[in-house]
Amino acid sequence: MPLRIFNNLSSQFAQSRLDNNSRNLGETIVTVASGERVQNSSDDGASLAISETLRSDARGFRQGLRNIQDGLSLINNIEEGGLSSIAEILIRTREITSQASTGTIGSTERKAFQLEFEAQRQEINRITSTNELLGQKLLDGSLSSDATGDDVIIQMGLDSSTKNRINLNETTTSGLGIDDLDISTADGAREALVKIQEAVDNLSGARARVGATQNRLNRAIQHLGVNIENLTAAASTIRDADVAEELTGLTKQLLLVQTSSAMVGQANLIPEGVLLLLQ
Repeated sequence: MPLRIFNNLSSQFAQSRLDNNSRNLGETIVTVASGERVQNSSDDGASLAISETLRSDARGFRQGLRNIQDGLSLINNIEEGGLSSIAEILIRTREITSQASTGTIGSTERKAFQLEFEAQRQEINRITSTNELLGQKLLDGSLSSDATGDDVIIQMGLDSSTKNRINLNETTTSGLGIDDLDISTADGAREALVKIQEAVDNLSGARARVGATQNRLNRAIQHLGVNIENLTAAASTIRDADVAEELTGLTKQLLLVQTSSAMVGQANLIPEGVLLLLQ
């Protein structure tokens, strides 16, 4: 190879390789430090686009999961905070109505039963007027499917189609039909006994619908959990770095940078051979 003073081709070649190896080393260090194989479109544009879509879907499902959990809290409030208490009250009103309908007691006792009956009825009205969650009345009929107010719908999926929504208006009860009952007479008590039994049956049906909706929401939570897990795993496979593999590459790049640096130094010594020729 000819000796040249102005153009040291070996040094330029070694410097070019040093630049490439240093750049690769920097990229490997960033990958190991961040834990992500794909960080921008220049790394792998297709993988970045796919992983972003998967991550977006996973976040959408996570929000749907939170929506369902909020709906489950509302349903639990309906059952535990309202319907169960009303059911106990109806059982007591049926008991005193049965007592008032028998012919072995007098009008004085029936008037006493009527006072308790009225107190129990007022308690039902109080529960239905005060049972609410985040300002939403739960037992006053506003959630009824034929109510004039807006529907209460839980968004659980990625779009607004009916398969990704749950309508809670199918789970609540309306009036019990016991407002005008009077058990101060035997005939009134016997008539009230029938009405109260109907109210108990209606309330039992409402509680069954609430229970069915609770089960449905719990199943939806499990299903969304699986979807989130699968989407996260898919995005991780595409985007996350294999640390063991990257550390192996880091060791290789470190050696290449050190070797390239040494060769640049050696190549820079080649022009000194000209001085030997002049001696």
